[in-house]
Amino acid sequence: MLVAADIDNTRVAVGVFDGAELRASFTLATDLRRTEDEYAFLLAGLLREHGVAVADVGGAALASVVPALSDTLVHVAERLFGMAPLVVGGGARTGIRIATQNPREVGENRIVNAVAAFHLHGGPAIVVDFGTATSFDVIGDDGAYLGGAIAPGLALGAEALTDRAARLFRVELSAPRLVVGRGTGSALQSGIVLGHACMVEGMVQRIQDETNCEHVVVATGEFAPLVLPYIRRGVQFVEPHLSLVGLRLLAELNAVGSGA
Repeated sequence: MLVAADIDNTRVAVGVFDGAELRASFTLATDLRRTEDEYAFLLAGLLREHGVAVADVGGAALASVVPALSDTLVHVAERLFGMAPLVVGGGARTGIRIATQNPREVGENRIVNAVAAFHLHGGPAIVVDFGTATSFDVIGDDGAYLGGAIAPGLALGAEALTDRAARLFRVELSAPRLVVGRGTGSALQSGIVLGHACMVEGMVQRIQDETNCEHVVVATGEFAPLVLPYIRRGVQFVEPHLSLVGLRLLAELNAVGSGA
């Protein structure tokens, strides 16, 4: 089996694959205060809870946009599984061309998303990832990563707004019944959630206008279920575990064993 981990700024998404089948998935909070011992204890416990024996893991792969946590989880994998994991961006083959001005700047999570989206749905494609940031990644008809756009994520934008405006307050991240809020709380919810949905619609349309191309649009990420019901056009597919699928594909490409 293969353990895949995608580390972003707020959470670590972990998946266990038995061949191409995603047997289990769970998340851990991204917390730089945790020690290697704590992460090892939590990961081993969650694997056990999902019926996965550490001895049955024959490979590991990780992608990280949090450099300070990368080494910790590499050591955790070595400790639990007795092997070094495949690290995206650490010399691993990706199988795709990064056609940007500076390929080294492209986040590892965006690479694994592009690999998985092209594998699942072909190209040209746009991946909209609703995470800490809301990112738009554009993939060519040959699978090349062409670039994209990055906006503040839904929760991050909401937090910044209420932290910087003295008379505004935090609200539940949910959509109001009406676009026109009759109070401050519903007005905030409208702007945060419905405004984000409109931003996504507009950005997808602008990308397609600029490239003069109709793309397959694939959504993923923590906040996708909250926003997608209010996006009226543009998104064809939802893939909750897109980054984990990408990690599995890269593990296969780099001949990382799947074990027992």
